[in-house]
Amino acid sequence: MTMPAPGETVLTHHDADARLTTRPDVSVVIPCKNEAENLPELIGEIAAALAGRRFEIIVVDDGSTDATPAVIRELMRDRPWLRSMRDTRSSGQSAAVRTGLLAARGDVVLTIDGDGQNNPDFMPAMLDALEQGGPQTALVAGQRLKRTDSGAKRMASRFANRLRGAILKDGTRDSGCGLKAVRREVFLLFPYFDGWHRYLPALTIREGYKVAHVDVVDRNRRHGTSKYGILDRGLVGALDLFGVWWLIRRRKNIPAPTEVTIDGR
Repeated sequence: MTMPAPGETVLTHHDADARLTTRPDVSVVIPCKNEAENLPELIGEIAAALAGRRFEIIVVDDGSTDATPAVIRELMRDRPWLRSMRDTRSSGQSAAVRTGLLAARGDVVLTIDGDGQNNPDFMPAMLDALEQGGPQTALVAGQRLKRTDSGAKRMASRFANRLRGAILKDGTRDSGCGLKAVRREVFLLFPYFDGWHRYLPALTIREGYKVAHVDVVDRNRRHGTSKYGILDRGLVGALDLFGVWWLIRRRKNIPAPTEVTIDGR
């Protein structure tokens, strides 16, 4: 039997049965690849951070070649709120996030990277910001402080973020942070493309909704190495920028339809 991580809430059989039959309010999506060592502790931290809420966690295995599938299956044995989706080959972080969002049952979806660098302790603040923003606020984006990445990765990310901000004017200084909270119904409106997860603020604004921000502090990776390189984070992402710019320019009018009834009201 898998031992719970420090601070994790352990469910009784009664709690487990209730959680299985009750639709969650929040779905947490974790895209990951070869994160067998990081997932047990991360999942325990998420469960502790969301204690008292109806939630589910969906781990999307992006074609892992290590023990990640076995670790997830073992964790699922006594965690009925834990689900898993698996691609037979690696399709990238954007595809993994999209897979989890499509499978989510909650009205609100929280995304978090599987390497443990994002701190789940900030999740309640992000959910609170989404609620306080009202229905017109559809996305809360984490904004990293005190980045722990290498100097080269920080430079590439800074370049891409500045270029994106200057062209898209999405009011977001760090669109690459894995911690985000999004209303699922709005997510379903977004066009999909590789690199899409970096442009969620701009795509949210394109649909006529607002974006809120919460400052978060990253941690050092505990195990393993990054699965996404400098080119993937910076230069290739910058190329997608012009496609998003075109999408925004082509969406000049946002309809606000109302349903017509027989009596005309």
